[in-house]
Amino acid sequence: MINLKTHFPTPDGIVRAVDRIDLSIREKETFGLIGETGCGKTVLGLTIMRLLPPSAAVEGKIIYKGKNLLEVSEPEMRGVRGEEIAMILQNPTTSLNPVLRVGEQIAEAIRLHQGLNKRDAKEKAIEMLGSVRISSPSRRTSEYPHEFSGGMKQRVMIAMGLACDPSLIIADEPTKGLDVTIKAQIIELITKVTEEKAMLLITHDLGVAMELCDRIALMYAGELVEYATAREIFDDPLHPYTRGFLGSLPNRGLVPIHGMSPSLIDLPRGCRFHPRCKHATEACRRKHPDMVEVEAGHFVRCFDA
Repeated sequence: MINLKTHFPTPDGIVRAVDRIDLSIREKETFGLIGETGCGKTVLGLTIMRLLPPSAAVEGKIIYKGKNLLEVSEPEMRGVRGEEIAMILQNPTTSLNPVLRVGEQIAEAIRLHQGLNKRDAKEKAIEMLGSVRISSPSRRTSEYPHEFSGGMKQRVMIAMGLACDPSLIIADEPTKGLDVTIKAQIIELITKVTEEKAMLLITHDLGVAMELCDRIALMYAGELVEYATAREIFDDPLHPYTRGFLGSLPNRGLVPIHGMSPSLIDLPRGCRFHPRCKHATEACRRKHPDMVEVEAGHFVRCFDA
């Protein structure tokens, strides 16, 4: 992604949901995107998939296998979705079609992208349910989403995402709303099924990110404020927002960050975090900091880093 922007016009002003994002995801890497609710994480994932409403204004580049996905035709992009890049949406209860059997929903994507007939697509759907450890998959393909628990629905979403063997998976809050035991099972499952794939993991759960990610980026008010290896983020955080986010963990004091995230319509002048930062100076209030590489591969948007 190069200088990626996604803005939405509204009667109250422009919503700058994704603002000047620059990052790359390597082959077979799990890259974590962390931030508070409403910071633009999900919009970034939907921008990559080109699943935004027509009113969205998108600028910049999304380079995938040498092509800018923002410039390819819609028919070509439909071929990329699911087959090359798949998105595991958050909240499977609302993402799954309640009036279609689970097997039909998985098989539909398989028929579309792999050209299999109805019978072979059904067999592949059964195989995918088995791969995500759903017992009696041949029977459960004939069941409807309401017959599955929350954890099982999430497994179905993972099976749908993997059905066409994509090279990049965008997982949007894959453990949201799950209890501790089921969450641990889903983390273990994602780790296993994505070993040979690249993944963009969108989450606000630092514990999940710590277990799964190779590199992590912190997103705040539509922009990245820090990214580095997972170890550097957890052991040597440089941005005040990153330190505050980590400080909210139970094993680090459970200290909340003061204040509220700003509106993406009315962003603060200067550093977007300065109204909540106890280290803010006059320069932070006047000038917007650039993202700077302070160590090899460790980038931060802060004057004092």
